[in-house]
Amino acid sequence: MVSKKDEEYMALALSEARKGLGRTSPNPCVGAVIVKDGRVIAKGYHKKAGTPHAEIHALRAAGEGAVGATMYVTLEPCNHTGKTPPCSHAVAKAGISRVVVGMEDPNPLVDGTGITYLRQKNIDVISGVLEKQCIDINKPFIKYISTGMPWMVMKAGISLDGKLNYQKGKSGWITGKESGHMVHRLRDTHDAIMIGSNTAKIDNPSLTTRLPNKEGKDPVRVILDRTLSLNLDLKVYHLESLAPTWVFCSDDVEFEKIAALQALGVRVFQVSCSGDKLDLREVLKTLGDSGVCSVLVEGGAAIHGELLNNRLYDYCNLFVAPVFAGEDGISLLTGYAADCKENAVKLTDVQYDRQGEDIMISGDVIYR
Repeated sequence: MVSKKDEEYMALALSEARKGLGRTSPNPCVGAVIVKDGRVIAKGYHKKAGTPHAEIHALRAAGEGAVGATMYVTLEPCNHTGKTPPCSHAVAKAGISRVVVGMEDPNPLVDGTGITYLRQKNIDVISGVLEKQCIDINKPFIKYISTGMPWMVMKAGISLDGKLNYQKGKSGWITGKESGHMVHRLRDTHDAIMIGSNTAKIDNPSLTTRLPNKEGKDPVRVILDRTLSLNLDLKVYHLESLAPTWVFCSDDVEFEKIAALQALGVRVFQVSCSGDKLDLREVLKTLGDSGVCSVLVEGGAAIHGELLNNRLYDYCNLFVAPVFAGEDGISLLTGYAADCKENAVKLTDVQYDRQGEDIMISGDVIYR
């Protein structure tokens, strides 16, 4: 029987899990809370792949107090040995008497076996508490473990008339500083950030995370440059960052161009092309093979349109500013068209958040 208290403690476990957003790939974000006699005695979250899971951190903090206690965990405890031992065994050994699970683990190596093991050890297990919220924070992991592909997120700042800038070929900031701060928070929680060669050339961005007090982490910087035409003096090639810069180009690019980038510490991936465009599915498969579970795509218009056309976007974050950019600006999308409302790509589970004078529109991408 699920009580209001169960939901409150699971909400606390979710808060723990969110501490690991963007830092645990290719593992999920997981939080755990241990409660005894109506009091929280321990908390923990998964910090990084290859390190102890949330349950282990919580059990270590609880010590002998875990005997007879209830554990709240956002994801079913694993029941296999990977880089770490199975958490289900540790939970049972610690003397936990009841486990409340947010969602079952879609990983084929787990897939219900953790819950089954705990019940075989006469531990009372309840599953599905705040399940939607637990699923929401792990959508990148769920897609990755199911398909091998990363969770793809469109991000753009646009004017009321749908423009990315004011003048074609020129950088022009559309949204306000509050939206800019939110963008850096988004970067902090994604594994990689992707742009095309035109955006790199026009904006010359650093693609780093800049939060107050130097908090946050830099995502892997991914640039799509089919012919390796970009200048080698771009900021993104000369950064002091713990995160690498990766460039994707066609499989027929001259070795000299590749070697020049490699000399700067840039990793170059060659993929096949369809006409004058890189095979985006191959790009995403390569990112997934490299352990990237989530990608924040910051443009430009051609990449946004192509990802939509190929049904590769999963989520969208649009920042809309109360300004008209005019006819000389570049539209949000190129190469994408819909013949009617019924056939257009839509967003569902839409959220509207105020960012200063701007509105942030977010939602899951739905294809017809």
